[in-house]
Amino acid sequence: MKSETVGKATSKVEIQNISPHGIWMFLEGREYFLDYGHYPWFRKATVEQICDVQLIHDFHLYWEALDVDLDVDSLDEPENYPLVAR
Repeated sequence: MKSETVGKATSKVEIQNISPHGIWMFLEGREYFLDYGHYPWFRKATVEQICDVQLIHDFHLYWEALDVDLDVDSLDEPENYPLVAR
């Protein structure tokens, strides 16, 4: 007897871990680490604020409570985005 295929995931983006050094995020089959040195907006954010992330148009991450917008390409190709928030 074969098992049925597991259903499709309902969320394309998932926060997997929040550490003292940064955030581990799983996005469409890829894992990303957002360290606080490069992403300081998350350093003092609550777990609820960090976990409330939306993927818009399959290429734009948005944290409404933190007013943070990130293009997925900036995670894949950080060398193309040299500006770092201070």
